[in-house]
Amino acid sequence: MILLDSASIQTQDITFLNKKRRNEGRELLNPLYTAEDVYRTREHFKPVHYHQPVQINEHIALQFFDCGHIVGSATVYLVLKENRKTARLAFSGDVGRYGDPILHSPQPFPPADYIIIESTYGNRLHERIETYAGDLLKNIRETCLKKKGKLIIPAFSVGRTQELLYALNDLELDNNLPPVDYYVDSPMSVKVTEIVKRHLECFNRSAQKLLKTDKDPFYFRGLKYITDKRDSQALNVNSKPSVIISASGMAEAGRVKHHIANSIENRRNTILLIGYCEPESLGARLKKRPETVGIFGEQFAVKADIVTLNSMSAHADYNDLCQYLSCQDGNDVARVFIVHGEPEVQRELKRRLAKKGFRDIEIPELHQEFGL
Repeated sequence: MILLDSASIQTQDITFLNKKRRNEGRELLNPLYTAEDVYRTREHFKPVHYHQPVQINEHIALQFFDCGHIVGSATVYLVLKENRKTARLAFSGDVGRYGDPILHSPQPFPPADYIIIESTYGNRLHERIETYAGDLLKNIRETCLKKKGKLIIPAFSVGRTQELLYALNDLELDNNLPPVDYYVDSPMSVKVTEIVKRHLECFNRSAQKLLKTDKDPFYFRGLKYITDKRDSQALNVNSKPSVIISASGMAEAGRVKHHIANSIENRRNTILLIGYCEPESLGARLKKRPETVGIFGEQFAVKADIVTLNSMSAHADYNDLCQYLSCQDGNDVARVFIVHGEPEVQRELKRRLAKKGFRDIEIPELHQEFGL
């Protein structure tokens, strides 16, 4: 589903770019991959359970370990054999947080000679996970009840939307959920939520316990799922106080971009940013609280409140990353590669891992190669 969504965005972006390039007489571009490529790739998918050993060929053995980021996310552990030598390599992927309200915490993995680890928040300590339902409630009350406005929440379809719904459902169970309209406006988010419901084995003990008394922790009074484009457009002319959860999480594409454009010049409204935003994205630009912001080629006055919540991040902070690597003996790890982060963040994580006893830590350059 994510591949199809990415293919669709690439195709749309390339179509837009090629209009300009055609008028300028420049060579036209092709998307990196299309929906057709995705369907062809899907024929090669093979489900693998966590911890299940898979012998890919005589040189490569594979295992997955739950890393707690989203449903199905995994640390990739490879045993590589070549010229009578063996190398054990672990790739973290995106690492989740310990104590997540829904998913299992990241699992330990076997000893590795080489580790490739993400560093998204390698220089930051998040607020406690337990605070985010309260933070969410505070913003709903302030925007929807006090200012009578709209609370617009950009959220990734996979993971973040389900966490938001789970937290809102928890507020309702405690009779704390304000009586306003709640919308999930994203066809992909609706589909993903249904998929998550089918994989209860990925839920932790706390979530499993809740399921014994609440059959659907992603649904509550006042919630409406929006898939039709016309219903989505109708939200922009609806002046009633409401909470709109919509993709994409960085506000760089999808329906949420339209909601922001239609809401940002009204002081009653709030844009609530709850996750990582790539530095050039609309979400990142809004976090700087500018006086004006460009959306769809137009300039908008930023009059709505811009609020950032770090307590809802699904990415590990530096404490989580250090705990994730605590299953490894730094003296036995030949080299750690730090990827997926801004340069200054990578450098800070490198300093922290060095204090934890890891000796050889690399921050690779683009296209740089290493022999193992």
